[in-house]
Amino acid sequence: MILIKLGNTNSILRFIFLGLFLLSHISPAISQVKPSLGGSNRLMNSALAEMEKGDFERANAYFRQIIENNLSIPPEMPYFFAETLFQLGQFDNSLNFLNKYLEINGYKGDNYESAKSLEKKLKSNMASIFNCKLCDNRGYRYLNCPTCEGERQIEQACMYCKARGMVGCTKCRGSGLVTKKNIFNILEYYECDKCSGDGKHTCPKCMGNLKELSDCRTCRGQGRLLSEEICDHKQGSHPRHFSTGFEKLKEMSH
Repeated sequence: MILIKLGNTNSILRFIFLGLFLLSHISPAISQVKPSLGGSNRLMNSALAEMEKGDFERANAYFRQIIENNLSIPPEMPYFFAETLFQLGQFDNSLNFLNKYLEINGYKGDNYESAKSLEKKLKSNMASIFNCKLCDNRGYRYLNCPTCEGERQIEQACMYCKARGMVGCTKCRGSGLVTKKNIFNILEYYECDKCSGDGKHTCPKCMGNLKELSDCRTCRGQGRLLSEEICDHKQGSHPRHFSTGFEKLKEMSH
């Protein structure tokens, strides 16, 4: 036990004021790390208000804030989020949240009947997605790769020789010489017969022309890239935006 000897009354008062000062500066820092109570309910109510107005994009933004900020999820939120995603055409995501709602609440959920009705609608939409060859299994539209134009393979810089046309000789390891012991166990040096002593030879992949016909590096030989557009399952309509992974793939290909 540590005893602190406090002097006169003035010393005691100074000690008390120091304690109050420290508390006044520590409390705000503590309050910043506490989760704001009712934050998820406030965002949920804002999302429901936007749904009433028919602004599902804004409702989507509010619901995502609840998830991204790791706030507590109100029991009925998965259903309303599923409904919002359905209205936005994100049927795969909608089905995921709807299944989660039914898993958590079952038939006791306040919106159980509405959830089952939405489930029936989603079955039809998901069937259209699975039968469509123009989109992935989430319903996002594919677009022909702009680099190979859907051909999958194109003539591009040879990767084997890095477009130099020559590669180091594997037999002499680039030295141009090979060694061999004679009958007297003495090491002798000979000119490499594979590269004729040059230490390198013509690239066997591109045969020296610096180009190769190979899988397109932008789409990795798929001939198509995923866009950010919801597919309408109609031939001829073109999405406006590639997925965020497209730029990364394009950079890797150069």
